[in-house]
Amino acid sequence: MLLSVVPAVRAHAEREISREFSDWMVSIRAASRHLGQVAIGRSAAARQRQEELRSKHRPLEGCITLDDDGVGDLDDFAAAAATADAADGAAAASFDLTPLYRAMHIHQTLALGERFKKYYLENRKLQLTSDFDVIAATPFLESHQVFFSQIAGFFIVEDRVFRTGGGLTSRPDVDALWDAAVGKMVSVMEDNFSRMQTANHLLLITDYAALLSATMRRYGYPVGMLLDVLAKHRDKYHDLLLADCRRQVAEALAADKFDQMLMRKEYEYSMNVLAFGIQSSDITPAFPYVAPFSCTVPDICRIVRSFIEDSVSFMAQGGGGDTYAAVKKYLGRILSEVVDASIQKLVDSGSGLSVSQAMQVAANMSVMERACEFFTRHAAQLCGVPLRAVDRGRRDFPLRRSRDAAEALLLRLLCAKVDEFMRQSDGVNWMADDAPPGGNEYANEVIIYLETLTSTAQQILPLPVLRRVLVAVLAHISERIIELFLNDSVKRFNANAVTGIDTDLKMFETFAEGMSSLFVDSGQESAKNEMKAALVEARQLVNLLMSNSPETFLNPVIREKSYNKLDYRKVAIISEKFRDTSESYFSTFGTRGARQNPKKKSLDTLIKRLREAS
Repeated sequence: MLLSVVPAVRAHAEREISREFSDWMVSIRAASRHLGQVAIGRSAAARQRQEELRSKHRPLEGCITLDDDGVGDLDDFAAAAATADAADGAAAASFDLTPLYRAMHIHQTLALGERFKKYYLENRKLQLTSDFDVIAATPFLESHQVFFSQIAGFFIVEDRVFRTGGGLTSRPDVDALWDAAVGKMVSVMEDNFSRMQTANHLLLITDYAALLSATMRRYGYPVGMLLDVLAKHRDKYHDLLLADCRRQVAEALAADKFDQMLMRKEYEYSMNVLAFGIQSSDITPAFPYVAPFSCTVPDICRIVRSFIEDSVSFMAQGGGGDTYAAVKKYLGRILSEVVDASIQKLVDSGSGLSVSQAMQVAANMSVMERACEFFTRHAAQLCGVPLRAVDRGRRDFPLRRSRDAAEALLLRLLCAKVDEFMRQSDGVNWMADDAPPGGNEYANEVIIYLETLTSTAQQILPLPVLRRVLVAVLAHISERIIELFLNDSVKRFNANAVTGIDTDLKMFETFAEGMSSLFVDSGQESAKNEMKAALVEARQLVNLLMSNSPETFLNPVIREKSYNKLDYRKVAIISEKFRDTSESYFSTFGTRGARQNPKKKSLDTLIKRLREAS
């Protein structure tokens, strides 16, 4: 009787344990998502603790280095996350494997152990394939956390089964499942990353994928392929980030009226100046405080600082390579491709900027030079690089093209304004009976304008910039004085006209000397000679015309010493005009009917020799 009921008992036992095992399979799939979320959450908390630890000891930390496989950051992370293992173990203990072990025991007792192992593995493969479909119905941005959590929980369970299942699964079996999961995750991320157009969306997914990688690595699963995907798309992420920053910088420049920024409270000064290390002095100023820059400067500083922090955040999540070197590379890109290019575009377009606005743009660039130093230090600090390593050596100013363009624009506008006054030279009497005692009107107008301009510029422009601009303006004035004599409308001129131009030139030289004292007092010793040299061409021409022996210009030694800036072709044209319609020249230097004036004879010799040379 017992022998006759054994088959029925076996069949009943199989049915019951299969039903119980099927119920467990359903319940473990539901528990896997929660288990994955808890484990990834623990990884996030461990990463936060690691960051807080770095913040406390940042000044003492050395340069971050990574292993050749690009996962050095995860090694550091794993060490910091060791305290989370116990919590993960507690979470793992919360799911019950007893039904699985019971089913395995009964199947082994019934001599069906191998069939059960195969059945278990096939069902788990089906469950994993089904888990992949989580993202099918909803956008990946909304479902990526569920997708990654489900997979993380699945393999946490498999790790536990492998370690405690008594041979139910083998390492090759688990590795095959993991390889399939990694292949699917890589494919999904590649596809979605290639279509993403928002940097924040890419960062969200990358962040969670990096946490998944850190979590699974603690369980012994290889995550190199996942990290490779993150590293592969770091250029894409930064390109999107740069595009967003380019839009923000353009908006900031468009909204700026380019006048000095007014700060009424200390917190405004702290937020707009101290926060970016662009203060010119460590002493807190009195309020209200008028800054030497416009609102564009702190706006751009905020944009670049945010870019640096986003870049460090992305690179820290498994971007691969030396974190600081990569962040520094992308910092260089935002400064050159975004900030420098945007300011240069503004300057090149002109955009109706006035002289005062162009002056403010030039002043802004000098403040941005200090800001660039802050950007480099900030990036190093976030990456844990000692500041002493960053400060070694002198770096080129990354915004030099826009700085040079801003100064060139200011110079163009100033020279155009000077030209307006110089056009009043039409009132110069080139055949005057007497020399104008106070100089010509145009010179007085130019001097008044320059004095007004410099009094304002000293409050805005740094002295080196003001010096470069003034030297260029004075050189332009010198050229314009030469052009006065060369102008086709001037058919001839006499000594009285030359004396008047000499008076004008002396006024400009007096102005130059006055400005030179300002620069010399500030330690720029070469300024005195530089300012004086800006007018040297006009001075040499006037000296030649007033000389009693102009033919000495033909002497190489004297020409090199006293007239080395003069072009002989220009001298020839101007000398031809220096005569009267009367029989004698330079009536102011001689008497009509008297013997030939020595100066006239010397000038004739000069003209003749210059004609022959041409």
